[in-house]
Amino acid sequence: MSKYVYDFIEGDRSQADLLGGKGANLAEMTRLGLPVPPGFTVTTDACRAYLATGAPPDGLYEEINARLREVEARLDRWLGDPRDPLLLAVRSGGRYSMPGMMETILDIGLNDTTVAGLAARTGDERFAWDSYRRLIQMFGRTVHGIPADEFEHELAALRATAGPDGPSAGQLRDLVDTYKKIFARHVGHDFPQAPHEQLFLAVRAVFESWHSERARIYRRQERIPDDLGTAVNVMAMVFGNLGPDSGTGVAFTRDPATGAPGVYGDYLSDAQGEDVVAGIRNTVPLTELARLDPESFHRLREIMATLERHYRDLCDVEFTIERGKLWMLQTRVGKRTAAAAFVIAAQLAEEGLITADEALTRITGAQLAQLMFPAFDTAGAPEPLAVGVGASPGAAVGRVVFDSAAAAASTGPVILVRPETNPDDLPGMIAAVGVLTSRGGKTSHAAVVARGMGRTCVCGAEALTIDVERGEFTVGEHVVRAGEVISIDGTSGRIWLGEVPVQPSPVARYLTGELRPEADPLVAAVHRLLGHADAVRTLGVHANADTPDDARRARELGAAGIGLCRTEHMFLGERRELVERLILADGPAEVGAALDALLPLQRADFLGLLTAMDGLPVTVRLLDPPLHEFLPPLAELTARVAGAQARGEEPGHDGVLLAAVRRMHETNPMLGLRGVRLGLVVPGLFAMQVRALAEAAAQRVRAGGDPRPEIMVPLVGDVRELAAVADEARRVLAGVPGAPEIPIGTMIETPRAALTAGDIAAEARFFSFGTNDLTQMTWAFSRDDVEGAFFSTYLERGIFPVSPFESIDATGVGRLVRLAVAEGRAARPDLTVGVCGEHGGDPDSIGFFAAAGLDYVSCSPYRVPVARLAAGRAAVEARTEKSDSR
Repeated sequence: MSKYVYDFIEGDRSQADLLGGKGANLAEMTRLGLPVPPGFTVTTDACRAYLATGAPPDGLYEEINARLREVEARLDRWLGDPRDPLLLAVRSGGRYSMPGMMETILDIGLNDTTVAGLAARTGDERFAWDSYRRLIQMFGRTVHGIPADEFEHELAALRATAGPDGPSAGQLRDLVDTYKKIFARHVGHDFPQAPHEQLFLAVRAVFESWHSERARIYRRQERIPDDLGTAVNVMAMVFGNLGPDSGTGVAFTRDPATGAPGVYGDYLSDAQGEDVVAGIRNTVPLTELARLDPESFHRLREIMATLERHYRDLCDVEFTIERGKLWMLQTRVGKRTAAAAFVIAAQLAEEGLITADEALTRITGAQLAQLMFPAFDTAGAPEPLAVGVGASPGAAVGRVVFDSAAAAASTGPVILVRPETNPDDLPGMIAAVGVLTSRGGKTSHAAVVARGMGRTCVCGAEALTIDVERGEFTVGEHVVRAGEVISIDGTSGRIWLGEVPVQPSPVARYLTGELRPEADPLVAAVHRLLGHADAVRTLGVHANADTPDDARRARELGAAGIGLCRTEHMFLGERRELVERLILADGPAEVGAALDALLPLQRADFLGLLTAMDGLPVTVRLLDPPLHEFLPPLAELTARVAGAQARGEEPGHDGVLLAAVRRMHETNPMLGLRGVRLGLVVPGLFAMQVRALAEAAAQRVRAGGDPRPEIMVPLVGDVRELAAVADEARRVLAGVPGAPEIPIGTMIETPRAALTAGDIAAEARFFSFGTNDLTQMTWAFSRDDVEGAFFSTYLERGIFPVSPFESIDATGVGRLVRLAVAEGRAARPDLTVGVCGEHGGDPDSIGFFAAAGLDYVSCSPYRVPVARLAAGRAAVEARTEKSDSR
């Protein structure tokens, strides 16, 4: 028979898959001898069984009761005891942290009888009735879906009429009666008085919250699998709302925003934990606890130092002080901003707590990309409208919206403004570029979720009076309405009316050589960790660049060559007229004249690239797109010609162009006359490009340079296509004196090319995977059409964990890549293999390419540092996996 319930004293942190992250860490703290309230965890296995059948697995409630009796015996207090009742907290806890996305129910065990016992034991009748109303409110919303607003409306009305010390015990007793009526009206029966029934219903509600809409959205955003399920943690209640010698808080062992060492966090006296994370009351800095309760503060610091050494990472904790007694309710490796991730990883490596390799696995390419974004240039900025708590760094400018739906429906950048956020606001937080709240601190829901998603966030801006219904907020005499533009700084907490200009980030300035590493702790951390990534990575990083400026920028950012030069970009602008001449040419003489006119322009283009990347490879892709793309669109030409005819005018050149466009019209041009087919059908086109490249390289050699050009043939599906183009290219190259050797390779971007890679390698010195087209052709997707048509549905339904155009489809497209690498190298052992599609700059895909045995990835210039870091991580992870498998 399966075991579904584990006491905290039975588990440890290695069992996160079974006990969830929260349960495993509660067990670990218990093993360390830290003050954790007694309790037990219902496993993720039980949740998955429940979600599969809609009923708890056999024996689950009996196991819960058995573990509960052990907790009761340990505390000598009993659930449902009318004189001294044990109360329970029931909390979710998945494998991965999902802050605020699932459910918590506190004060399980209170009813019309035990509330008197709680009042007698604590000597505080007001506290007892306040705890009872909290239970009904949380239980009603969580277990039965009663709208939270109905309870909040009654509570707000009571607070408005209460005295300066808050509602009295009698007023709270009346509020409980009102709450019970709301409950009965919605549910159809009275609030359950049996404590064990409350417990079992609460456990089921936490299970079911795994599939709540907000939890699904969060998992999709964070790429957490849907089939993991959540554990349920049941522990004895401890109370932070028992007076001024009690309280609750959240603390970090280092600043989660900047990574600076120290103890950071928020504290609320005479409050429960939900009051802190919900942001409904503004907290005081954790340092204030040193004044209020020096003994508890000192003990908390000792525990946090123990946890950081034990976990070897930034830890965050939730704690409660009950009448001077400190209790630890949770710990986990804390969420942090991208900047803090780099600083903390570098610090821990310097302190010897982790190795340099481990430090590299603590950061991601996506975080580095975020750090390269610009920040506000406040030198000429006006005085800020208000200042809040900088909770998640970044510079965000957008139109004000006041609800999640408006943010999700927006088409431009927006700032979501709320009194405080709750899990239902998640879709709006995802859609917004920034979040601004008038309540809460660095550990509120808004702050934690925004940091996890990389959104700019300012919390606790108390000067803002927000009226969601009217769609406006006020600061003194200023009124800011929905649709107006504001700027928020997630580092300083400043808020401005209008748009504040931005400036390059220090990390971007460092990466382009403008700033020295020692200029700033963050830059120093990036320098150290990126340097280690370069030292350990086996995967080269090239850039996709079509101009000398792009090439120079790529080289500054660490590119080891150009992996893709798209020559079609050289035929745009004023040169379209020359392409028109080629398309409209009548006979070989006119075709030759048009190509002769293009030759010197191409030669100059290539010379600039070879000069900028001297000593490094430059892979030039011959012309790929259909020629009609260089002409005006069919609809536009048709309208122009029709207009001329309607005016009784001759359409002239437009008529000639329209005839050409109609002649070249294809039902599906991306699968038509393009790529290698174009070079075989249009005589001399590829030969002109090859000659221009060879002549540019020869000129560079004569100037004392070291050009290393390569020729890449696009869209090959059969080795005979490549052989025909390669033969022509070699004849051209032989006729250019002084040109260096120029290898000829091909793009692998059709499934047939991947499946016949062994044959193609006989003619190709190198392969470069064009994963954009390879993905389209493997999936039978037209990217331009399908992303807007049904990708969102596929993502919502879990058919895609992520768009296959964003991260490589390792199962399907990836299998073609692996096969082509293996068969290509079997035929030509010295075959060089790279990738130049968009996936080359995606950190998640880079790990796959490293494992698949590619030599390099190629990406846009600004993604080069990201790719360098991701390649270093991939090398470390591969080494670790190899070591673990021994």
